[in-house]
Amino acid sequence: MVDKLMIVEEQLRKNLNKEYPEFNQGDIVKVYYKIKEKERERIHPVEGIVIRTKGSMQKRSFTVRRLAYGEAYEVTFPYYSPHIDKVEVVKKSRRRPRRAKLYYLRRRAGKKAALT
Repeated sequence: MVDKLMIVEEQLRKNLNKEYPEFNQGDIVKVYYKIKEKERERIHPVEGIVIRTKGSMQKRSFTVRRLAYGEAYEVTFPYYSPHIDKVEVVKKSRRRPRRAKLYYLRRRAGKKAALT
């Protein structure tokens, strides 16, 4: 039974081959996301701070928080989504955050919401 599970996990690893740069919570990333509108397809960039990474293997995901025109919104991306074109790390956080989930940034606004 355990051997079958190991074989399935190996096949999943081979199929889920996405090469993104390494990023952690607190880093500012730019995600290029494919959006289909009627017949045409365009790429929409979302730049923001990573507040959470979750899961492992094929269920892995990360959440990006972005401030746009005074409004903050969060987008959760599946790590192995076929709709993600590429991910760029714009800025690494200078110091490692002490928490795994940076939910406290939701209560902050403007420059106070940035990790320096």
